[in-house]
Amino acid sequence: MKKLITLLGLTLSMAMGSAYAAAAAASAPAAAPAEKTAQQNKMTTCNKDAGDKALKGDARKAFMKECLSGKPAADAPSDKKTAQQEKMKSCNKEAGDKALKGDPRKAFMKECLSK
Repeated sequence: MKKLITLLGLTLSMAMGSAYAAAAAASAPAAAPAEKTAQQNKMTTCNKDAGDKALKGDARKAFMKECLSGKPAADAPSDKKTAQQEKMKSCNKEAGDKALKGDPRKAFMKECLSK
């Protein structure tokens, strides 16, 4: 007899619970898709741009950080060397041709780069 009453109580409470859930769902307004925020739009755009550039790892992280911050993106490194880089290259080659090492090389490089 106890089992029958317990079973009846359990069935009744489940029926009431599902009726309550159905009534709550019917009275709730349908959720319309929310508009994306400006940050979400920016994230989508930056993510697409990073994908288009096939960036991965640290390069992607750096690009995303720069893009999301709103700062203009840094251009990819160009093949053109600056005047200082050219000077360093020529001084380094000259020091190598003279077979300089250690302190004499440092002194030569300092002198050459200061010209």
